[in-house]
Order: sequence, then C-alpha cells, then structure tokens
Amino acid sequence: MKVLICGAGQVGFGIAERLSAEANEVSIIDNEQDLVQRVSDVLDVRGFVGHGSHPDILDQAGARDADMIIAVTLHDEVNMTICQVAHSLFDVPTKIARIRSQNYLEPHWANLFSRDHLPIDVIISPEIEVGDMVLRRLSQPGAFETISFGDGAITALGINCDEDCPVIDTPLRQLTELFPDLPAVVVAVVREDSLFIPSSEDPLLAGDDVYLIAQGDQVVRTLKIFGHDEKDVSRVVIAGGGNIGYYVAKRLESSHSNVRAKIIELDRNRAVQIAEQLNRTVVLNGTALDEEILREADIANVDTMVALTNDDQVNILSSVLAKRVGCERNLCLINNTGYMTIIRSLGIDTYVNPRLITVSRILQHVRRGRIKAVHSIHNGSGEIIEAEALETSPLVGAPLNELDMPNGVRIGAILREDEVIIPTGLTTIETNDRVVIFALADHVRHVEQMFRVSLEYF
Repeated sequence: MKVLICGAGQVGFGIAERLSAEANEVSIIDNEQDLVQRVSDVLDVRGFVGHGSHPDILDQAGARDADMIIAVTLHDEVNMTICQVAHSLFDVPTKIARIRSQNYLEPHWANLFSRDHLPIDVIISPEIEVGDMVLRRLSQPGAFETISFGDGAITALGINCDEDCPVIDTPLRQLTELFPDLPAVVVAVVREDSLFIPSSEDPLLAGDDVYLIAQGDQVVRTLKIFGHDEKDVSRVVIAGGGNIGYYVAKRLESSHSNVRAKIIELDRNRAVQIAEQLNRTVVLNGTALDEEILREADIANVDTMVALTNDDQVNILSSVLAKRVGCERNLCLINNTGYMTIIRSLGIDTYVNPRLITVSRILQHVRRGRIKAVHSIHNGSGEIIEAEALETSPLVGAPLNELDMPNGVRIGAILREDEVIIPTGLTTIETNDRVVIFALADHVRHVEQMFRVSLEYF
C-alpha cells in the first residue's frame, strides 16, 4: 500500500513507524525540515519538506499513485485542505484527517465532510478518542486497559496481577478447570516488559500484566477472579480543563449522574469559561501540583485522580501527589512513550497515550481484509483485532484445532448475531461471524490474510 502522511509530529511519526515496518511504501511531508530529517534518518520512508496542502508538494510526494492520505498536521483547516486537494486533483481513494476542534464535529454539521463538500472518509478526533478511553477506564477501575468490540458485546481487558491475585502461580489450563463457565480467554501476557502469548501450561506470576478477552456482561466477575474488586467510581478530580478534561466532565454529567467531578484548571479565563458551561462540576482555579488545591478538592475522599493537562510531567507528579495525600487511584495522560516504562514504579495505576490511540484508529482503515476495529497494545508489540469472516476465509468451516494457526495468533471470542462464543478447539467459525483475535506485531499480516476478500467472493 502506498501511503502519504502529512505531518511529521508525534502522531505522524508513530503512523509512519508502524506502516513502514509492515513494508508499506510511505512518504511523509512536513514544513519543518528537522522533523522530516528525523523521520527519514530513523525510518524507511521518503521525506519531503513543504506544505502538505500545496499541490506541487503532494505531486512530488507521489499523491497521484497513493492509496491513502493521512493528514495529521497541527491545524484542522490544513488537514481539511489537504484532503480536498488530494481528492480534487489526485483522486486519492482514502482520505483520513485529524480534526481537533469540536465545533466542526457537531452532529448538525455532519454533512460538511461529505464527498460533495469536504471529502474526508475518516475523521480522527484525538480529544474524543482519548476522552472515551478515559471514561471506559473509569467504568472498570480494576483494569488498566478496557476496549470494547462487537458493539459492546465483547470487552478486552488489561489486568495487573499483584501479590494478592488469587490465581497467580496457576497454569492457565487450571483456570479453565476452576472456572469452566467463565466466558473469558487469556490472549497475552506482559512479563518483564516482554509481550507473549502464553501456553496452557504457563502460570501467571505476580507482576504480570494480563490481557483477556471476555463477554461484555461478565467483566466484573472476571476482574473479581483476578483479585480486582474495586468499588465503582463516584468521585473524580480532573487535573486540566482543556478539551479532553472538559469533554470527560461533560460526559460524566450527561451519562453518569452518580459521579461527582471537580476540575482543577491553571488558567483563570479557561476555568471561568468551562465553569459557565458545566452544570454539576465544580471548577477550581489553580495547579494540581499544589497540595493545598488538592486538599480543597477533598482529594483524600476521591476515588480517582485523572490528570489530563498537556504536560506529561505535571500529569505524573500531580497523580503521585494525589495518591500521597490520600486519593485511592490515579490515571494520567502521557504523550512521551519514554515515560511508559517507569510510571508503574511511580505508583501510576493506568495511563492513556493519545498517539497510540490515534494510531490504533488509523490502523483499522489501513489493515486489509474485513477489519472492523484495531487496538494496539504494549507500544505496538501486538494488536487486538475485530474482523468479519467471509465465506472465502480460510478460517471458515473447520474446527479451530484443525486449522494451521501460527503461534503468534490467538482467537479470543466470536460474535455470531447476538451470541458471544468463547472458543474451544472444537469451535467452528461460520460466515459473517465477527472474530476478536490477538496477534503479535509480526503476525498481523497473517491475520489480514485470514480475513482477506478473495476474488471468488465477487
């Protein structure tokens, strides 16, 4: 696939890194020469210095032959223009744009991005994507990762096994014997920063991060089996009243009437602005690094501190401080992936990374075959994928134990109409089943082939 990326910042770099590693032909454009040079030096991509909205630059970068253009510059209007130019002059088949301003995304303006106006096929809104991820984490406080598949019928969970976890040192086959009716499958484990698919004889150890795929209505029971019986969130303090913090607070007000939220915002004008737009949320003007402000927010009686400022260090330090003052749990936004290896040791319970979330959203449109959703885990070392099985798929028609499945792939659940099926070796996948599957990064291509659309289908 020939992909043209406009914007060589963190998100653009992350997308280029993933796509070039999978042998796609990638070109990247940015008007900052240093950013283009950095990407070109590190990755196997072609770099072009210039404005991605200029036709001559797009032409030089290969827009005439591109299968997809991804516009992730810092400016919404530039991203829109890039897609318009790519459509009008180069007829690029798939156009993806990052749109950050919520004003453009209001439902009554939805027709703006139709083919007859601003032809954008996929809109990525980092604020909404990150905000929704935060809300999912708040809804399942025992998990550090929560992803929905199959329209909510299936949930992927990331759970930490601490010293008190009742199933540590237990081989996975014994978990099946102990809980034969548990609709969940362990698909991956992170141990000492290494991601792998465990065998039935592998035990879970203290300190492991375990990824499970479970039936959506059995998530609470699954968490309890792994020793996580945290109470539901009822009081939240949000550090940072920017777009994401405001979005989370607004959604809590509209959809979670039992949750009481407070926002700590450093900028006084912004604090006044969002206070006027929120109904039940208390807005405090100050910094979450100030212990007195945290005490004013009654942090000692708060379930979760959510740090969503645009400064990673403020997010980390305010989360640590909140716990020291008495907050039960914390969640923070981290942009720099370099911090991810140390935050657990600092007492951070969970984090969200906008770049990884955005890359995951884009990957589902890059993946070949009938891929419906993609979520990247452990900094891109693996992916949880939802795909539809067509009649031409090699998975259809034979029991799973008779299929030639590679070691780097594990099927976690099957959605057949409204029924969730937790697979065994005797399970057979049928046409139109939606399959949730985990794959290590170097086996993703194999998964794409499993769900490919063959010519015979037409």
